[in-house]
Amino acid sequence: MNRVILNTLLISCLLLGACKKKVTPPNPEIPVNLFKAKLQTVLYYDKYPSTTAALSQDNLLPQVTGAITGIFFTEGQLVKKGQKLYEIDERIYQANYDAAVANEKVTESTLLQSEQDAERYEYLNKYNAVAKQLYDHAMITLATSKAQVKSAEEAVKSAKTNLIYATIYAPFNGTIGFSQVKMGTVVSPGTVLNTVSTDDPMAVDFIINEKVLPKFEKLKEVKNQERDSLFTLLLPDNSLYPETGKITIIDRAVDSQTGSIRVRLVFPNPKHYLRVGMSGNVRVHNQDTKPQLVLPNKAVVEQMGEYFVFVAKDSLVNNPKMGKDSVTKKMAVLLAHQKKVITGQTIGPNVVIKSGIDEGDRVITDGLQSLHDGSKITTANKAPGGKGGKGGKTE
Repeated sequence: MNRVILNTLLISCLLLGACKKKVTPPNPEIPVNLFKAKLQTVLYYDKYPSTTAALSQDNLLPQVTGAITGIFFTEGQLVKKGQKLYEIDERIYQANYDAAVANEKVTESTLLQSEQDAERYEYLNKYNAVAKQLYDHAMITLATSKAQVKSAEEAVKSAKTNLIYATIYAPFNGTIGFSQVKMGTVVSPGTVLNTVSTDDPMAVDFIINEKVLPKFEKLKEVKNQERDSLFTLLLPDNSLYPETGKITIIDRAVDSQTGSIRVRLVFPNPKHYLRVGMSGNVRVHNQDTKPQLVLPNKAVVEQMGEYFVFVAKDSLVNNPKMGKDSVTKKMAVLLAHQKKVITGQTIGPNVVIKSGIDEGDRVITDGLQSLHDGSKITTANKAPGGKGGKGGKTE
């Protein structure tokens, strides 16, 4: 009997314990670090991959056939306009020219004789003292002699031109490259001997999207550009080229397939640092001088192509240790609220925020991985540093 009573009491205690309401522990506060959003003037550049190009470039092509008998320059060096560069064996062209000159003199002598005969027969014909046939032949001979002289003169010009073409001169001041032929090489019209290109100033070409074309049209009209404003150039080793450039040409048409258009800058190149075909990055200085909101990059979270930040807000919530009915029983807590933002230019570890938050908002920069909209947060404990969705992106 006693055993039954004890078992009954034990079961009753267990049932009584199971019926008691379980108390859910309050949600823990997530430690975070805050950054107060503020307006500041920012300095940044838009970057565009670029390639250097010569304003003038000319392939040296012979106009006559023959063997190279002279090379009068040092490869890779500066040449002056009109400087003698190559010589093609000119002996045959000199002989042709001399023969053409001699033939011209013969035709001129024949013309003189024809003129004299024509004058004599013309006088005799006037008095019917010569046969009509002889007079006609004299006039025809005179006309033929004049045509022969004209033909001889053109032959002299042609022979002289070929003789001149046997020597190749620099078309303008510039840098000459490696010779494609050597002494004794037989060349003909169309054979590339070498290339000469201008190098001061130097063109720098880059591609922009048609959406920013109006901006560049305005920049093209800017006069008296400041040395440190507008256009600068980063060299292949990422060093800054010491000279600044200016827009000279915007291409005539937009590529309908890519929506892009080419822009050309011109940079002084007095020390010949720039070479044709070099790659680099054109930097276009930001012209917007208005202060902008800037946040640490790690504060921005990317979700499905959109960007968000968490902002800390002071809020009143019910105190779980007290009743729900009285306002005085509420407690102040710090909550995280998610806000969608529109981002702008990335500047080192920071990013410009175009819209979505206001100056003075307290933005959460660390502890983002554990947050959702409405999470309780605290700044009492230092949150470990972390990265947001855009975190770590640098320019």
